Amino acid sequence: VVTIVESRVITEQAALKLRARQDFTDRTGEKRKTGEEWLVRENGSYLPDVWEQVVELVEGFTLTSETALHLRATKTFNDKYGKERKAGDEYLITNTIAPFHIIDIYEEFINLVDVTILRKNQYCYVKDPIDPNTGKNRLGNLQLRVGESSFFLQPGEHLQGGIKNAHILQEDQALLLRAEEAMKDEDGNARIAGDKWMIHGPTIYIPPVEVTVLEQRYRVSLDKNEGVYVRDTKTGLVRCEYGKSYMLKAHEEFWMKELTDTEEKLVAKNLNISGYVRDQKKVVSFRCPFNHAVQVYDYKQKKSRVVLGPNLIFLGPDEQFTVTALSGSKPKRPGVVQTLSINLGPDFSTDIIVVETSDHTRLRLQLSYNWHFEVDNASDESRQKIFEVKDFIGNLCNQMASQVRSVVATVSFDDFHKNSARLIRKSIFGVDDKGKIQDRYFFPTNGLVVTNVDIQTVEPVDERTLQNLQKAVTQAIEISTKSLEDHYKYQADMIEQQNRGQLEKTKIDFEAKAEEARKSLAAIQADCHSIQSTGKAKAEAKARAEAAAVDSKARVDMAKLRAKARQIALDAELNKKKNLQVLEIEHQTKMSNLEIEKSKELAKIESEKFQAIVNSIGQDTLVSISNAGPEFQAELLKGLGIEGYIMTDGNNPINLFNTANGLIGGGAVQNK
Repeated sequence: VVTIVESRVITEQAALKLRARQDFTDRTGEKRKTGEEWLVRENGSYLPDVWEQVVELVEGFTLTSETALHLRATKTFNDKYGKERKAGDEYLITNTIAPFHIIDIYEEFINLVDVTILRKNQYCYVKDPIDPNTGKNRLGNLQLRVGESSFFLQPGEHLQGGIKNAHILQEDQALLLRAEEAMKDEDGNARIAGDKWMIHGPTIYIPPVEVTVLEQRYRVSLDKNEGVYVRDTKTGLVRCEYGKSYMLKAHEEFWMKELTDTEEKLVAKNLNISGYVRDQKKVVSFRCPFNHAVQVYDYKQKKSRVVLGPNLIFLGPDEQFTVTALSGSKPKRPGVVQTLSINLGPDFSTDIIVVETSDHTRLRLQLSYNWHFEVDNASDESRQKIFEVKDFIGNLCNQMASQVRSVVATVSFDDFHKNSARLIRKSIFGVDDKGKIQDRYFFPTNGLVVTNVDIQTVEPVDERTLQNLQKAVTQAIEISTKSLEDHYKYQADMIEQQNRGQLEKTKIDFEAKAEEARKSLAAIQADCHSIQSTGKAKAEAKARAEAAAVDSKARVDMAKLRAKARQIALDAELNKKKNLQVLEIEHQTKMSNLEIEKSKELAKIESEKFQAIVNSIGQDTLVSISNAGPEFQAELLKGLGIEGYIMTDGNNPINLFNTANGLIGGGAVQNK
C-alpha cells in the first residue's frame, strides 16, 4: 500500500482542481498530458485516479446586482458559458450571466467591480467605452450616461470626472456652453466647433459629450447708482451697464477695471468702509464732496473732464482719476498729501519759512495763508484751470515765501520787528496806485486767490539773537510799563486836585442855597401861622354847614329807600299770592285728572272682571241660565254675585218695561 486516497466532496459552488501526474485518459475519456490541470465541477463525492493529483478545492464567487467579477484569459479557450476567450482578453462576469462563478484554469482573477449607480439628475462620461458590436474599447471616445440607471464599468472603461450632478438653473442663472465638434444643440440649431451659446433657467441641463460648460453665470442686480463693465469678445469694446439687472450674453464677459494702489486706497477712503475690497467688474464710483473738484481723464478721447461737487462720479472703461499730490506738513514738503478731489476753499495753508534781514539776522516765520479758487461753473475752461498746477499748495507757499524773503532782505531787523505785519502784507499783496496795500493776490494760471495772511510766530533762528531779542523786548516792555505807570500817576494826581477843587466849590454853593432855603422857610412859617388862625373859624363853619347838608341828604335818601323797600315787600306779597293761586289751580287740575284716571281704571277693572266671569261661565252655561227658571236664575246669579242681567241675541227687541219689573220683582223677592 503506497498511500490511502480519500474522496473529496464537491459542492454546488465549488470545483476540484486536478493535475495529471503522467499522460493518461481520465474517466470521462479525455486525454490528459503530464502537468495538465483541469476542474471537476460535478457535485458529489469524487475519488481521484492514480494519475490525478488534487491541487485544491476552488470556491466560487457569488455574484449580486452590485458586484461583478473582473477576469483575464491566460490562454485562448471557450469558457463555461460557451464563449471564446482569447489570451489576454479581460471581461466581466455579472449576475445576469450566472448567479456564481468558479474561476477556470485559464482565467485570472483581477478584482471585484462595484456597480456604478446614477440617481435622478446625475450623469457621467465613460471614457473608452466598449463597442457592443466588436466588444472592443473605442479608444479616445466618450459616452454620456444619464440617471436613473446602474451599470458596471467594463474592462478598459473609466469615468472621466466621476459622477456629476445635472446643472439646475434658476430664473436668474445661465450656462455658457462651447461646442467641441459639429453638432446640433438642444433647440436643433447647428453648431460648429468653437461656437458659444447660453442656456437660461429655469431648467435642468445635462451637457452632451460634444459640449463643454465654460461657466455658470448669474444675473447681476444693480441699483440706479451701480454699474458693471461688460466687454464684447467679438469687437473687444468695453461698455458700462447701469441701474438694471443684467445677464451677460454668450459673446460678452465681465471686464475687470484695474486701478493703481493709490487710487484703490483713495476710493476705499472715500467710501469710508473698513476692510473694503473693490469688486473689479463693478463700475468705480466716487462721491465728490461739496465745494470740491475731481478731474477724470479719458485715454480714448484724449481729453479730461472736471466734475464739481456734490456729485457722484462713475468711471468709464477708458477713464482714470487724476491723483493730485499736494505739499504738506510744516515746513511744506512735496507729495505729503495725495487726493482725488481738490477743495475749492475758502481754506488756509500754514508754512514755516526762514528769512534774512539786511543786517544778516535770520528769522523763522510761521505764516498762514487764506485762499480759495475763483471758478466759473458754466465754463469748462475755468474748471480745467483748477488742475493746471499739480501742486498748487507747494506753488502757493513757494511764491509767498519768495516774495516775503525779497522784501525782508531790504530792511533791518529793527525795522522788520516794528513793522513786520505791514511789510509781510505789502510783500504778498503789493500796493495800488495810491500806495494802499491791496487785499488779494491772484494766480491767473489756476484761478487761486490769496485773501489774507496771518503771522503766527516770528522768532530768530540764531539762539544768541533770540536771547538778545528777548532781553530787548523785556527791557522795552519794562520801559513802556514804567512810562505808562508815571503817565497814569500824573493823570491821577491831576484828576484828584481837580476833583478836590470842584468838591469845595460845590460845598460853598450848597451852603448858600441852604441859607436861602432857611429864609424862605421862615417866611412860609409866618404865613402858615396867620392862615392857621383865620382859617380855623372858616373851616369849622364850613364843616358844620357841610355836616347839615350831608345829614339832610341822608334823611331824604333813607326815606326813598324805605318807600322802595315797602314797594318791594308789597310786590313780593302779591307775587306770593299769585303763585299760591296758580299752585292751587294746578293741584285741583291734577287731582281731577287723577280722579278721572281712577274712574277709568275702576271701570276697566269691572269690565275685565265681568268679562272674566262670563268667560269662566262659558257659553253653554249662559244658555242653560237663559232656559232655567227664575228661582234657579236668581240663585245662580246670587252665587255669582250678579244682581240682574239682560240677555239678548241682538235681533229681537227687548221689553224694557217687563224687564224692569222683573228686575224690581226679583229685587223684591230677594228682599223678602
